[in-house]
Amino acid sequence: MNHRTEDGPSYRTLNIIDEFSRECLVIRVKKKLNSTDVIDALTSIFIFRGVPAYIRSNNSPEFIA
Repeated sequence: MNHRTEDGPSYRTLNIIDEFSRECLVIRVKKKLNSTDVIDALTSIFIFRGVPAYIRSNNSPEFIA
C-alpha cells in the first residue's frame, strides 16, 4: 500500500494478514519495499508458523522479480 505523510514524503507498507483468523502477521513500513523485503517477511512467518498450504496475493510490484 502506498501512503503519503502530511508534509509530502511517501512510504509503503507491506501488510500480511491471515484471512482465516484475521490476524495481522506482519506490517513492514519503508520508503521503498522490494521483493527481498517481501521474501524476508514471508520467511520469518514460515519459520514461526510453518509453511501454509497456499498464499494469496494482490500481485503488487514487490512480487515481480
